[in-house]
Amino acid sequence: MKIVVTGGSGFVGKRLQLVEPDWIYLSSEDVDLLSLEDCLRVFEEHSPDAVVHLAGKVGGIKDNSEKPAEFFYQNIIMNANVVHAAYLSGVKRLLASLSTCAFPDSAWPYPFKEEALFAGPPAKTNFPYGFSKRALYTQICAYRDQYNLNYTTFSPSNLYGPGDYFDEQKSHFVAAMIRRMHEAGDGESVEFWGTGHPLRQQLYVDDLAKAIPLLLDLHDGDFPIIVAPDENLSVREMILIFDSIIKKNLKISFNGKLDGQFRKDGCNDKFMHLIPDFKFTPFEEGIRKTYEWYTA
Repeated sequence: MKIVVTGGSGFVGKRLQLVEPDWIYLSSEDVDLLSLEDCLRVFEEHSPDAVVHLAGKVGGIKDNSEKPAEFFYQNIIMNANVVHAAYLSGVKRLLASLSTCAFPDSAWPYPFKEEALFAGPPAKTNFPYGFSKRALYTQICAYRDQYNLNYTTFSPSNLYGPGDYFDEQKSHFVAAMIRRMHEAGDGESVEFWGTGHPLRQQLYVDDLAKAIPLLLDLHDGDFPIIVAPDENLSVREMILIFDSIIKKNLKISFNGKLDGQFRKDGCNDKFMHLIPDFKFTPFEEGIRKTYEWYTA
């Protein structure tokens, strides 16, 4: 099969290349996903049997809060163009990445299941981004129904790992934590946003890279299959685990501002039923590997 990947130069795309080097990886230099005409051009040029859609505008809480219009518009347009261009180009198989950010801010009981996607509004801190992912899921279901296409979605939890973005203003929590604590001197004080209480399932990026080819082969349902480890740690627990690895005995404090969603842990039962032998990387192991990559 000839498989095209959007977002090929992004965080996940670069790690996926290590798993599937023969796939075709598109970056923003190859195609402007905000243009339907350019999407059609590149799909007609490559004539793929399948498309893996990973591209998107992503960022942390601060970036989402400061640029909500950009996050909504760019993701809505990119997603709509990729799906429609795939359909017009005769692509029968498409696998697209959503996010557990699309799930409700409060979705009792936890961990939430795929059926809870529309059970309430997304968290305020990433509301536009979350709704753009819901729109992508809705579009894919519509194309499945009307055109009888094997278009499916998956929803990864928070990602971290080698190749992440470590810019303190735009990065997600784990990358920002690594940079701040690495740059601090032994015994120094380091202050973090929020209270340290929110819980997160941190998914090691290479686990997702291994899962994507399996999902492309095996996932043919209309549900947004959740890809997440069982481990669900608080922000404070993650900081303490990392501090024990770097052995700096830092004085950790929290400013109490902008905590974000308290919890958003998803149930991985459907994923594990589909791929029962899959092993997720424990956070302590994954953060150690990430830090080794970062310092190198």
